[in-house]
Amino acid sequence: MHRRERHFAMLDDDRIVYPFDWGIEFVDREAAASDPREFFRDFSARTIKNSDEFFFSPDIADLRIEGRDVSWTSGVETVSEENNTVRAAYFPVGGARSAVLVLPHWNAKSGTYFDLCKTFNKVGFSALRLTLPYHEERMPRGLSRADHLVSPNIGRTLQSLRQSVVDTRSAVRLLKDKGYQKVGIVGTSIGSCVGFFAFVHDLAIDAAVFNHVSGYVADVVWEGLSTYHVKAGLAENVGLDELREYWLPISPMAYMDRLAAMPERPQRYIYTLYDLSFPLHLSRDTIAALRSRSITHSSVAIPCGHYTLGEKPWVYYDGWKIVNFIRRHLK
Repeated sequence: MHRRERHFAMLDDDRIVYPFDWGIEFVDREAAASDPREFFRDFSARTIKNSDEFFFSPDIADLRIEGRDVSWTSGVETVSEENNTVRAAYFPVGGARSAVLVLPHWNAKSGTYFDLCKTFNKVGFSALRLTLPYHEERMPRGLSRADHLVSPNIGRTLQSLRQSVVDTRSAVRLLKDKGYQKVGIVGTSIGSCVGFFAFVHDLAIDAAVFNHVSGYVADVVWEGLSTYHVKAGLAENVGLDELREYWLPISPMAYMDRLAAMPERPQRYIYTLYDLSFPLHLSRDTIAALRSRSITHSSVAIPCGHYTLGEKPWVYYDGWKIVNFIRRHLK
């Protein structure tokens, strides 16, 4: 299984090693001259303490719907003009009382997860598939991958994941404004992390499935097969312990206590036993953190890997575990 994981991960590998940058200006334009280590230590602590402001839920002032295509201006403005317009694909079902927001994996291509949305349609739910920052139409010219979402630029990665969550919360608000009584969320890989941040900051989300699980972004970058190029860019500039601290605001482990204090909602965590991208011990640590806080949840372990989960027969089993859970809790 590990051999197959490596094969799929490196198939047509076009990953680029970008140079390290602190990128303070991406999170605070007025603090660019600060000592970077001191700045990010302080920024991390302040952001977690005030995470409702970091992961805010903006109004949508310019919603545009053209057939299946939905767009609006992101609540987070970046230096990439293309990226500042949120894109989504809408799969409505007439008379549906519930809807599901679908968050793709990193570097997902156009059209991916449309089949999952159509499956939700078949069981009576509308669906909205969000395009993550720097993907598809949101990708700046000159890029062939969504390299700005997670990169060896400390500040830009914080901004990118923040934007992902802010856009997600806008999408949830959009679905609620359309009259759906219940809204569920399904996220895969990096989309799972984004969905988790939205879930712990937005009680408008009634149920969630997190497909691939890890507690720390820094550890995934450091150990994961898919992110070797990001680690190479970080090189000797930062160590794992300090990177974990700097990126703690975009790591699920930072919000476990917050989740434990919230009203109980249905949540399922799916992980794979041969994962080389979200290493197994990171997934198990996350499940252990949920259990230690007595957070009611469902967990599913599938005997394949990160990439092989998208292959037959595992993709069918995964889809069944996702759709059945959502169908049971959004009716």
